[in-house]
Amino acid sequence: MTECIVITGASAGVGRAAAMAFARRGCRVALLARGMDGLNGAREDVERAGGTALIVPTDVADFAQVEAAAARVEQEFGPIDVWVNNAMATTYCPIGKMSPEDFERVNSVTYLGAVWGTMAALKRMKPRGRGTIIQVGSALAYRSIPLQGAYCGAKSALRGFTDSLRSELIHDKSRVHVTMVHLSAFNTPQFDWGKTCFNKQPQPVPPIFQPEIAADAIVWSAYHTRRELWVGFPAVKAILGTRVIPGLLDRLLASRAYSSQSADQAIPDGRQDNLYMPVPGDHGAHGRFDSRARSASWQYQASIHRWSLAIAVLALLLGGTIVLALLGAY
Repeated sequence: MTECIVITGASAGVGRAAAMAFARRGCRVALLARGMDGLNGAREDVERAGGTALIVPTDVADFAQVEAAAARVEQEFGPIDVWVNNAMATTYCPIGKMSPEDFERVNSVTYLGAVWGTMAALKRMKPRGRGTIIQVGSALAYRSIPLQGAYCGAKSALRGFTDSLRSELIHDKSRVHVTMVHLSAFNTPQFDWGKTCFNKQPQPVPPIFQPEIAADAIVWSAYHTRRELWVGFPAVKAILGTRVIPGLLDRLLASRAYSSQSADQAIPDGRQDNLYMPVPGDHGAHGRFDSRARSASWQYQASIHRWSLAIAVLALLLGGTIVLALLGAY
């Protein structure tokens, strides 16, 4: 039987790309998001890719909606095998200029939305003794940057929550697996609709990667029991750097992260943000940075093939040692 996959934030960006990636495996994919335009587009993409789609309009900040979505998916598609918590919201604004309402909304979607999704999935997976929950995280869960304090806090909170959950599942001897996929900067539409205090369009901190890389990492994580998966070398640098030189990074980001998050383009007239309501239209998986985005990540490939890479390196070292020994014999 083909797997049943639930993806939150499936109407655009990484969630949309992940939906298509699972569909190419023939999966049944439940698409959860707020905007019907994007959901309809995602359904068409999934069906073209060979999967079966189910649209479930859902605001993940509302636990009742998430629980109702999970119940509907199991009613129509059967037991949920993989639940991907991908929905997110962010703002580009100094903390002192943010309203309490905006701060709360970012956390309700990005943090609590993932908590509600996890709880809905666990309710169904634990009694069956199987299932995988994927938290789509970020390098910013480890290394916060200025101007996205609410989002960084939410991703950090999700990491802490997930660590607690892992220990509880181990204690209960549960076979439900939970993992986090921590991403670098990706070319998604979020930079066209994230709420901002500035007069310039937001942009991801370069280098930028195409969302298909993140989608591939999410699919890979659904079928492997890795505790965490870091995607893109910038994520590795940020995560390891904050463990070694956090103070220096504070200062570097203070001087560089403001300009690196702003593009040269002015905010267009009539620009809408999606913090409280979805932006009309089908925005797809890609943002406006196709000309600058990388379609491959050597670090990601090295990570998922790390044992093969280690064996190859050991073989080269052993071969080199044998050659040197033979040369020394003559």
